[in-house]
Amino acid sequence: MRLKTFRSYFEATARQRVAGVFDKNSFAELCPPSEQFGSPHLKHFNIPLSFDDGVVVGDVLLGGMKICCAAQEGRFMGGAIGEVHSAKIVGILKRCLKKKPEAMVFLFDSGGVRLQEANAGEIGVAEIIRALLDVRYAGIPVIGAIGGSCGVFGGAGIISGCCDALVVSEEARIGVSGPEVIETNMGVDVFDSRDRALVWRTCGGKHRYILEMADDIVENSMEAFRNALIKLMKIKKTYDLAGLEKEHEILKKRSTDFSDCRDGFDVWRKIGFSDVEKIPSLTVEDLKAQQKNRGGVK
Repeated sequence: MRLKTFRSYFEATARQRVAGVFDKNSFAELCPPSEQFGSPHLKHFNIPLSFDDGVVVGDVLLGGMKICCAAQEGRFMGGAIGEVHSAKIVGILKRCLKKKPEAMVFLFDSGGVRLQEANAGEIGVAEIIRALLDVRYAGIPVIGAIGGSCGVFGGAGIISGCCDALVVSEEARIGVSGPEVIETNMGVDVFDSRDRALVWRTCGGKHRYILEMADDIVENSMEAFRNALIKLMKIKKTYDLAGLEKEHEILKKRSTDFSDCRDGFDVWRKIGFSDVEKIPSLTVEDLKAQQKNRGGVK
């Protein structure tokens, strides 16, 4: 019963998210734990295996529409990407090219590449990105959801940036280098990873939504994520060279405009928010209203 009634997206497991976000009893899992596709490497480090290797993949319905999905399990090694983990994701992406679903939905929850399988994990990230772009090129939208305890960092963060659209919650975090990694390499004076408010102002869901790195932001609930994913599936995006070049110019301008910013507060002031100290306490709906009234960051 817990799989059916669990409400919090942040606290849920990968399987609870699949059960709570997609249509009831519609999930057909591929490579389930019974087939024991666990990592062949972790035993050498005396690390217990997970027979789904930290990712759940399969066919499912969302609002009656046939889709393929992948859901990462943040509770197993922080959702880290290894050889089998990445192979399962690549497999479901390639399945999209054969089955032609309405969309590919990716429920992210990963700290990046698994250190115990570093080389295989890095290769796996590259293969996922290539397969994801093949799916997009075939006209099948790839939509990501981020709201788990691990967020998306490292290779997983890069993969999320390759999606057609992203929906996040306030609890989400998106980045290439995690807070602890930045602190270790640059020092606590540059970035204090123990300052949780600073972490969320830098890479949290609200900040990423304000910077338009996420297409929608929702409350921390299964229903909210479900409704947002259905909505995003109906949006048809078009891409051309001129649009890509415009995006590159925007990113180049941001790197200049925000180069002296040391905090999310500094960024928000520069893009036109007046009372920036109130943003962390704004409801999702109030934040959306302010973003709409400002006309966005661009």
